Amino acid sequence: MSLKVVFLGTSSAIPVPNRSFPSIAVLRKDEVIMIDCGEGTQRQMVLSKIGFGRKMKIIITHLHGDHVGGIIGLLQTMGMLKRIRPVEIYGPRGIKGFIRSAMQYLKIKLQYQLLIEEVKEGLVLQEKEYEVYATRANHLIKSYSYLLKERLRPGRFDVDKARKLGIPKGPLWHKIQSGERIILNNKIIEPDMVLGPPRPGRILGFSGDTRPNRKLSEFFKGADLLIFEATYSDKDFEKAVENMHSTSVEAAKIGAKAGAKMLALIHLSARYDNPSIIEAEATKHFSNVVVANDLEVIEVPYPDSGEPFKRYQIKSF
Repeated sequence: MSLKVVFLGTSSAIPVPNRSFPSIAVLRKDEVIMIDCGEGTQRQMVLSKIGFGRKMKIIITHLHGDHVGGIIGLLQTMGMLKRIRPVEIYGPRGIKGFIRSAMQYLKIKLQYQLLIEEVKEGLVLQEKEYEVYATRANHLIKSYSYLLKERLRPGRFDVDKARKLGIPKGPLWHKIQSGERIILNNKIIEPDMVLGPPRPGRILGFSGDTRPNRKLSEFFKGADLLIFEATYSDKDFEKAVENMHSTSVEAAKIGAKAGAKMLALIHLSARYDNPSIIEAEATKHFSNVVVANDLEVIEVPYPDSGEPFKRYQIKSF
């Protein structure tokens, strides 16, 4: 099953011609899990051909305008398109009041259900196949970093063992491959009788806006893909401290300490015309670094697959 991370916006507080306000879309099966929703996110969704009718969760790191300015417009657009599926929104305290008051002031009425949860540290949400966790980031206002962690998958199916147990090929194979016990000839057959050891899922980390700290290295431990803000070059370290952001070098050191397999840098300041300086600085401390671009996709492989990460640009109109 593919897991695609689409970078809808990779700029910081001031957009530039080739970088929009912050927003990331994680595409998993028929679902989109969005991290932040800056102004113009819905246009980026159109350009990247992400449908507005998919199952959707929107997870907000903090309530600065560049990270939430696109929510109201996106919700209204989906309403105008006759969306019927509910939308779930998760974010810091205040997210509920912000959205409700804006919709009331603008007289926006939706046909679909809007579920808004204000998060705390720890488990934010759990689905059958994955969980999302939050930890406090270190920014100018209350901000969270998030971890999306897929649950363990069933082990590999042993065809020979299944045949020796007399399990006929077909629906029963599929059922036991999914980790369910079956009953055959009045005998219970457990999944571990034909499956190998459980296999790991994928782990994605999202820093949001933050100063680096040891807690984040632990929180992101073992991430397959870590998406971390690198608002400033190492040469502008004092600016990073003043504005409570991270530099390229600091992001790379967090990635290295966390043992991440790949590091994607985002949230670049508009002062850098050429992002190569950010990537060059980070690469000195972490080998597998990319500076993500708008409308770029990274496909994250399963840890045990032996397949490489895939990275490509979406062709816009």
